Amino acid sequence: MIQIHALPAFSDNYIWLLQDLSTRRCAVVDPGDAAPVLGWLQANPDYQLSDILITHHHNDHVGGVAAIKAITDARVYGPAGETIPARDVALHDNDRIEVLGLALQVILVPGHTAGHIAFYHEGPEKPLLFSGDTLFAAGCGRLFEGTPEQMHTSLSRLAALPDHTAIYCAHEYTLSNLRFAQAVEPDNADITQRLAQVSQLRSMDRISLPSQLGLERLTNPFIRVHVTSVKEKADEWNGRDNASPSEVFASLRDWKNKF
Repeated sequence: MIQIHALPAFSDNYIWLLQDLSTRRCAVVDPGDAAPVLGWLQANPDYQLSDILITHHHNDHVGGVAAIKAITDARVYGPAGETIPARDVALHDNDRIEVLGLALQVILVPGHTAGHIAFYHEGPEKPLLFSGDTLFAAGCGRLFEGTPEQMHTSLSRLAALPDHTAIYCAHEYTLSNLRFAQAVEPDNADITQRLAQVSQLRSMDRISLPSQLGLERLTNPFIRVHVTSVKEKADEWNGRDNASPSEVFASLRDWKNKF
């Protein structure tokens, strides 16, 4: 049995810790800081860290990798198209790996960075997606290296996964993302309800993740670019007729950058 929980890092990062309760092995996703991981291992000495999964090269996702590997000798998986510290296995689109008995598919999702990947477990009862900084709860990552067309394609690929897929993204951005979503769709009752729920969670300092893909389809403007009211707001923002979904996405992303 696998349990997943978050190790907070920096001001708003989450390092995802996967525990195999039967084998007492564990894995982490995107350890930008070694301290939370090493602290957890010290507090749980019966667990062995066997695997480190990396979605992209930004320091708040890889900064702790070398130190953790030096102590645990865990195997490091990361995108083939990026420079990842201490990487043992370079991953390409549609590669399949097994970590803690979980079969994981690698999905290439360029946009935030050029070689960004996500990890997807297709489990019929509980599909899991570790989306890094591509798909956030009610939002998406900034475009540091990719184009709007690439990011729209990446998000569309993730949005095609099953509704009940649990989304484990890497930051606690949900509240600010929902405030933007409400500006885009002020009459969307699902956004209003979700904003109230997340506001209550955050007021108690509780985590808003994981999200669920079905909920994202109802409340995330960046995967709702096909909705007429979303397009109209995007057109209003940049003063043009955004003819394609990727143009609508580009307008929304520019708006969010300034929001």
